[in-house]
Amino acid sequence: MRLPRFSANIGFLWKELSFPDRLRAAAAAGFDAVEFHDEAQSSDLGQISDILAETGLPVCGLNVRMGETAGCAAISGHETRARRDVDAALKTAQALRAKAVHVLAGRTGADGDRAAYIKVLRHALDNGDRMILIEPICRAAIDDYFLHDIGMAAEIVQEIGSPRLKIMFDCFHVEMETGPAGAMFQKYANHVGHVQIASVPGRNEPGVEDRLDLPLLLRQMQAAGYVGAFGCEYRPRTSVESGLGWRESFRGAWNA
Repeated sequence: MRLPRFSANIGFLWKELSFPDRLRAAAAAGFDAVEFHDEAQSSDLGQISDILAETGLPVCGLNVRMGETAGCAAISGHETRARRDVDAALKTAQALRAKAVHVLAGRTGADGDRAAYIKVLRHALDNGDRMILIEPICRAAIDDYFLHDIGMAAEIVQEIGSPRLKIMFDCFHVEMETGPAGAMFQKYANHVGHVQIASVPGRNEPGVEDRLDLPLLLRQMQAAGYVGAFGCEYRPRTSVESGLGWRESFRGAWNA
């Protein structure tokens, strides 16, 4: 079984650095790829493209504009803005050769607009060639986010029926909201486009004070057909560099 590839989520890692310097830090730390939130849309894309070429880091994905509402695709009355945000993210993804765009639903409370969300997702699929991701986010992280449940995410994917619409399977969110993450992955593996990892419940370095056996879970995901990188979206307990020992322990599990 192939060794896992790890993608640094620089929306979480090296937050004390500028966005360009986070990319350089990810390369220096030996990550295989990067992914980020919405920072690139407000950056010099020429400079970011040059850094990515210099470092050789592929981009697994990026988010649409997040703002105070964590996106707006499922917020009633925000469809025009949501479409503009999607268009900007698709343009950025094309420029940076990012594999995927994550369309965030938004903080809607009990008043989410599922029909509007579907329309925005169809717009994203119709106006670009990237993979489009939707992510169930647990209530422990954002209690009023529209999309919490992975079952609901799978229903949306099935309803739209595009092979380019996939679920972002964040092990932390799934385990905290519906769990167990391993069983949920096996159930929805065909709908998963990207996987993110962190410890549960602390959301720190994977495998540290963790109720998940992530090395085993990652092996099971690969055995089920997942071939992508594993996005590292966690909060370092101290510095990123001082906590990177977890990667070698994970890789060691592949050689045991």
